[in-house]
Amino acid sequence: MVEIKRKLYKRGSSFETTIPMPLLFAVDKSKKQQVVFKFDDELKEWYIELESKE
Repeated sequence: MVEIKRKLYKRGSSFETTIPMPLLFAVDKSKKQQVVFKFDDELKEWYIELESKE
């Protein structure tokens, strides 16, 4: 199992972090992308999806 940790930064009244490059290896970086965060209530797990915005 691979584990990647990232620092959480306070920005105004919210928080943010960066997405590590190893997670983006298959993304076409020449196109605009939208990041979608989904939470599964039953499993209590977050999922990240990247959608191409053309």
